Amino acid sequence: MANRIAWHCHGFDDFTPRALYQALQLRDQVFVVEQQSIYGDVDGVDTHCLHLSGRDDAGRLLAYARLIAPGEKYPDAAAIGRVVVAPEARGQGMGKALMAQAVAQCRAHYPGQPIMLSAQVEASALYSAFGFEPVSAPYDDGGILHVDMRRG
Repeated sequence: MANRIAWHCHGFDDFTPRALYQALQLRDQVFVVEQQSIYGDVDGVDTHCLHLSGRDDAGRLLAYARLIAPGEKYPDAAAIGRVVVAPEARGQGMGKALMAQAVAQCRAHYPGQPIMLSAQVEASALYSAFGFEPVSAPYDDGGILHVDMRRG
């Protein structure tokens, strides 16, 4: 990666209006427009999550994920969701850096808890490299095949 990435993890109330807009804009750009997945992105979960962002030296949002506490989505596990890398930052190891940060933040904020995620099937190898294993059959979510994955 050409630029240094600054990682920041915070609660919903710590978003500035601009930073919240940028996160929602990136999610929309990739999941809805690029991947043509029609689903309710603003699902009421964001207000109960931690939000992880990676920004370059110019302050551009290049990577984002939300971290969900145990009991919010899964009864016995934390969750990582809305994992997204900006198109201009792909092919530089940003996805791996984002996942390393997401797992580390889950471990720090939810120690000893398993972690779940709903992976796009095409990206499941990335998650497997971080110790996630499939725990469901593939299923359609917004027109894209997903599989639930879990890491102990």
